[in-house]
Amino acid sequence: MKKLQDKIVIVTGAAQGMGKAIAIEAAKNGAAWITVADIQGKGQETADEIIKHGTKAMFIKTDLSSSKSIKNMIETTAKEAGGIDVLVNNAGITDDGITKRAPSIMDLPEDVWDKIMSINLKAMWLCSKYAAPYLSKSKKGPAIVNAASTSSYFAYTGLPAYSTSKGGVVSLTRQIALDLGEAGVRCNAYAPGAIDTPMLAASAENADDLAEAQKRLWGPHIIKRLGRPEEVADLVCFLASDQSSFITGAIIPIDAGTIAWRGIH
Repeated sequence: MKKLQDKIVIVTGAAQGMGKAIAIEAAKNGAAWITVADIQGKGQETADEIIKHGTKAMFIKTDLSSSKSIKNMIETTAKEAGGIDVLVNNAGITDDGITKRAPSIMDLPEDVWDKIMSINLKAMWLCSKYAAPYLSKSKKGPAIVNAASTSSYFAYTGLPAYSTSKGGVVSLTRQIALDLGEAGVRCNAYAPGAIDTPMLAASAENADDLAEAQKRLWGPHIIKRLGRPEEVADLVCFLASDQSSFITGAIIPIDAGTIAWRGIH
């Protein structure tokens, strides 16, 4: 039997990058249904690709800064698919992705801070809150998997709000694990290092010094390369599956050893 056999899965931020890889990997691992939740219209491309793997899929355009939009996405999934078994809170944005520069605590605009906290942390709570009643009814090993980061543990130049939000993801993951544990719902998080995604490429390009930005992003890796989205997807599908049935409240690094030593090559 495949890891996610017959499970109903939601992946936020699945239009590109790690989210897209996670959604496609879930399809390859036997998911019965995958909701692609993203504000970008190209989320439909992800849904179309999922369908080619024999899995039902629906793209639901979702503004993760809107409680109403999040609730609609959750309820539409539950209605159309017949429940929810797995929620992957993958979506995230960065300071420099909005400002097109590398801001500091001193010059970061307040509205940018608010938007990042809304997407990266509040939306994760709201998705979990609205999905909880459906997950609690699941008989298929219900699980929530959240996107943390190496920046959950370390400060990064140019990412003051992002790093702070990802620190919050660690605590939120543990709290969800505690609060939903009695209902049989597990909650864990994955903490990627530098992964070869459009968001990472944009972050490097926004820096004043590209070489220095590259060193900052993937210089701390013991394994001297960028991670691949598919490698993250493998871990996420494991955490969402019954193969990790005795793991909850954990933050699992997938960071080429960054947290192990925190040096720079």
